[in-house]
Parts: sequence; C-alpha cells; structure tokens
Amino acid sequence: MSEETRSEVYAELAALGPYGVHPGHALITMVEPHPGHEYAYNRWYEDDHYYAGAMAMPWMYAGRRWVATRDLQLLRYPEKSAVAQPVTTGCYLSTYWVTEGRYDDHMKWTVGINKRLNRDGRVFQDRTHVFTAFQDHEATVYRDGAAGPRDFHALDHPYAGLVLEVIDAESAEQRAELVEWLRSRHLPKRLAGSPAALVTLFRPTPLPGDRMTYVKQVEGVGIRLTLLWFLEADPRECWEEYFTGLDAGVAASGLGRVELVAPFIPTVPGTDTYVDRLR
Repeated sequence: MSEETRSEVYAELAALGPYGVHPGHALITMVEPHPGHEYAYNRWYEDDHYYAGAMAMPWMYAGRRWVATRDLQLLRYPEKSAVAQPVTTGCYLSTYWVTEGRYDDHMKWTVGINKRLNRDGRVFQDRTHVFTAFQDHEATVYRDGAAGPRDFHALDHPYAGLVLEVIDAESAEQRAELVEWLRSRHLPKRLAGSPAALVTLFRPTPLPGDRMTYVKQVEGVGIRLTLLWFLEADPRECWEEYFTGLDAGVAASGLGRVELVAPFIPTVPGTDTYVDRLR
C-alpha cells in the first residue's frame, strides 16, 4: 500500500510551506443541474463529489453548499446578467476555502483527482457550470469589528443565508480603486445594522489549461470581483430592505457595474430538502 500511495512523502510535504488558517483562496462554483436530473445531481454531489472532489483534497479546509429555490431565484438581478443567462440559472452554489499560499499545490491535486474521477465514471455529466472559478482573497469587511466569527469560520458557522454578488470594474486598472471603495466606504455603510455579519471579497483567477473540458474558462479575469455576504437571517426576510439596491450604489460610484446579486440558503447535508422547490 505504501508503494502505491507513496505515504512516506506526506510527512515531508507537511513540514514545508504555509499552513495558516486564513482563507487566502476560494473555490466558488454555481451549477445548474439539467431538468429532470435534480435529485440525482444532489445525491451525487453530497454523497461523493463534495468529499472526493473537494474536501478530501490538501489545503481545502472548509466548505459549504447553498441552494436557491425558485422563489429565491426570482429575487435575482440584474435581468441582463453577464454571469447567468437567464439570471435564474444556477440553483446550487458551493463555496470552499483554500489555505493562503497553497493555491498552486491545491491546483495540481485538483486537476489530477478530477481526471481520475472522470476516468472512473464518478463525474456527473447532466449539469452546467454557470459560474465556477478559483479566486484570490482581497478583503473581508465585518459588521461588528472584532466581535463575532472571523472569515475562516464563515463556512462552518450556521449562517442562515448567503448573497452572491458579482461586480465588474470598468477596467483592470480601476479594480484596485473599486476594492478600496468597497472595503472602506460602501460595505461598512451597507453592513451597519444589517443581518449580514461579514462580506468577503475575492478576485477570480484563470483555470489551468488542463482543466476538465466541461468547466468553461473563467470570464472577467482582471476586472471582476466576487462578494459573499454571510447572513444571520433568511434572505427572503431582509431582501427588500437591504439587498435590492446594491447595483444602484455601485453604479453611482462610477467604478463598476453589478452583474449578479443572488440569494441562497444552506442545504441540509445528507437530505434532498429543497430539491422539489427548484423549478
């Protein structure tokens, strides 16, 4: 067994490189199971892929799945989105944290394991990747300062909802200015008194050339930002008051445009809860 797995190498690898807890990188993937395959997709992802294709990999240390039932899908905007066409597409969202400084190491493993899973018939084909990208962490903004869970807790803390927001800067040069405006001005103001405890900001990175062919290359690299709003309330309870005007606020800054605002609630692991409410 040791010859097949090269177990002796593991101790050497563990003694090298960064091993902090900061989420320096993320995998954020929004997927649409094909009509009629929703139950099969959910069981494959929860029973196999979430573990074998994600959590069992080195340096991917936290993960959580989210779902948008039909009523949540209908809250999304803008109608003409550069991310999802139509904007309601993509009813499942998975989010994962990767240890800072371990992106390259993780990518080598993930490409290798997904090729193996595909070869072994353990990849579900009746689905479409709507928005899938590895991302680098830019900033985290907290509503309550030093109080409360940190961003490295976010995928384990029992948050009641999540809002995915995608913003495109006007240019690559302007993205840094957009990040600073979001971090220091816009997000603190939107978070104050809201049910959102924190917002993480990420910027997407290109997928490797040897990625699986069913995952399209990342769009918007250089200008795009991905925001994850972690909510202490069901998004339906606070949508109109806190989340209906995010696009207007960004547009008024002159720094970018919102391409997607989409609410989700957490799945219930090991069950098919909500699968019958996707259409």
